[in-house]
Amino acid sequence: MSNLLLESKGFNIFGLDIKFYALFTALGMVFGIIFAILICKKKGYDKNMPIDLGLFALPSAIIGARLYYCIFNGVESFSEIFAINKGGMAIYGGVIGGFLGVLLCCKIKKYSLLHACDIVAPCLILGQAIGRIGCYFAGCCYGVETTIESLKIFPISTIQDYDGKWHYATFFYESLLDFLGFIFLMFLTFKNNKRGVITAGYLITYGTIRVILEQFRDQAESLMLGNTDIKVSQLLSLMLVIFGILLLILINRKSTEARK
Repeated sequence: MSNLLLESKGFNIFGLDIKFYALFTALGMVFGIIFAILICKKKGYDKNMPIDLGLFALPSAIIGARLYYCIFNGVESFSEIFAINKGGMAIYGGVIGGFLGVLLCCKIKKYSLLHACDIVAPCLILGQAIGRIGCYFAGCCYGVETTIESLKIFPISTIQDYDGKWHYATFFYESLLDFLGFIFLMFLTFKNNKRGVITAGYLITYGTIRVILEQFRDQAESLMLGNTDIKVSQLLSLMLVIFGILLLILINRKSTEARK
């Protein structure tokens, strides 16, 4: 099963090559927008906000994902930066770029930044969960080599093309954990009314997932900080967790002061 799917990187429609990685990334964006609309409808928010945020955040997320990859992975020429069809996108670059898009949208449309981020957060982790499925077909974001024979079975491990060996399917683990994170954040969305709590929940949840999983990610699939052994994504993940905790403390402090 693993070899069969890995051999199929995509399909062709009317002469147009569609990569599974790109397809799942696009599906993640589509479902993210759908749930943002659902959240706004159920909570009685501005119905135009999801579309406005999407128009700003999605393009900037794609640009950010590509630039992040190129900065830390390096490119041979300036023109290669625009060769997205050849692969090379990083989720954290997409998160950073998407946030800048949300920031710009809130500035122009006069939306509350925390309010917007609370809407985006559960939709973002859902998009990441769906997008990670595409990593399986692309043969990327896998873990270290699986040395225990009983664990050499999908979805615990997958055979990678580059060395023909079994590696832990860390992309699958993240996808599953992201889906659980989505359920948790959706629960918070409809049970909590304090602005910023959902955003903090995302930062802590996703940050924790990546801090743990990056430890098992194969170094060949990790962006390193310069010539060090520090994984950029793991460092950023730890920063997200810390920032999320500080945001929760700030929110609770303001809530306590408001009740006095």
